Amino acid sequence: MLTLCRANEIYLTCDLITDIMKTGNLLLFFLSISLSYSAFSQKIEEKNIKAHIKVLADDAMQGRLTGSAGEKMAMEYIEKQFKKLNLTPKGESSTFAQSFPFKGGMHGTGTEGIAHNVVAYIDNQATNTIIIGAHFDHLGLGENGSSLDANPIGKIHNGADDNASGVAGVLELARYFSTDKVKEKSNFLFICFSGEELGLFGSKHFTEHPPLELSTVNYMINMDMIGRLNPTTKSVAVSGSGTSPVWEPLLKSIGSKLSIKTDSAGVGPSDHTSFYLKDIPVLHFFTGSHSDYHKPSDDWDKINYAGEKEVLELIIAVIEKLDSEPKLAFLTTKNKSMDSSRSFKVTLGIMPSYTSDAAGLLVDGVTEGRPAQRAGIETGDIIIEIGEYPIQDIQNYMDALSKFEKGQTVPVKVKRKNEVITVAVTF
Repeated sequence: MLTLCRANEIYLTCDLITDIMKTGNLLLFFLSISLSYSAFSQKIEEKNIKAHIKVLADDAMQGRLTGSAGEKMAMEYIEKQFKKLNLTPKGESSTFAQSFPFKGGMHGTGTEGIAHNVVAYIDNQATNTIIIGAHFDHLGLGENGSSLDANPIGKIHNGADDNASGVAGVLELARYFSTDKVKEKSNFLFICFSGEELGLFGSKHFTEHPPLELSTVNYMINMDMIGRLNPTTKSVAVSGSGTSPVWEPLLKSIGSKLSIKTDSAGVGPSDHTSFYLKDIPVLHFFTGSHSDYHKPSDDWDKINYAGEKEVLELIIAVIEKLDSEPKLAFLTTKNKSMDSSRSFKVTLGIMPSYTSDAAGLLVDGVTEGRPAQRAGIETGDIIIEIGEYPIQDIQNYMDALSKFEKGQTVPVKVKRKNEVITVAVTF
């Protein structure tokens, strides 16, 4: 049996180390380092990301609607990957699956059913645990009312970015941390949630019926739509940076080639919210909206696989930098984006960018037949004024929308390339 000795994260045979010490052969030493890195170092593999997304976003999955046969197929695929990695099941009855009840339709008003989370564990005999998660459900055949396609019923919504990309991230990080030959100072819990598109049902159920004490959870990493990194701006949105005093300085200190745009809020439209509400520090990674969001056109061939690899490497850097640090302190945050004092009677029908640094609101997508599209607003436009209200960011945009009534026509100024134009929008 080959015996390995570990020195500064480099694995060498003990006989080879003895030979180096006896002979003082520096050439042998440096050669051994090179061989050790090539044989044992781990890296994120684009081919793995692509393979996972192609399976999960295949037409055979029928859009992975919560509680559907397609969702079960996706669950079985995820279970198979966890088994290959020899991870410990943390679902019910020594399986990877955790079942939960739900009601279909918008806001839980439809037919009752049963859906499943998929849960796996790496036990490093540590005091605390890091949770890494993503949702694997999507919109099925457009029947739940969330599609942005003009005529969605009967069309398969494959959800390659939303959120096969996040699930591929969970699976690739599970492979990385289960095969990296390093025993980290935290345990890992990997979770793929269902029911997210219907209202965070799966993550809410998990936090109310956890297979471990939530007090032992150090922090939660959530990935939702990490597959469409803009290759020019390389901008990634990281939400939850205010949920621990560690996050902001840590993210600033990491020498990533990505442009990291942080949002302090712990509450947002994805599964990290369920953990934040249990006083757990969270980070949510997101590469931005696009015109294929919640449409049948969100397919595997539009994913930026090299970009997703960079996002996963950023997450690894965060985890590894914290490996020797004490358990994170939790902070509550002001969640502007969830401000219930604002009511909206109108909508433009656009997908705003959450990663742009431009002054104004960058339009990442326009929904057919809605006010923005009818007025001539295009993807790539930057909204700088609605009526009499100047728009500097998404908060200004939301504040402005709350001022208007249905049927009202208002001038909207947009910057298109180097030109400012005004269009008339009728809500």
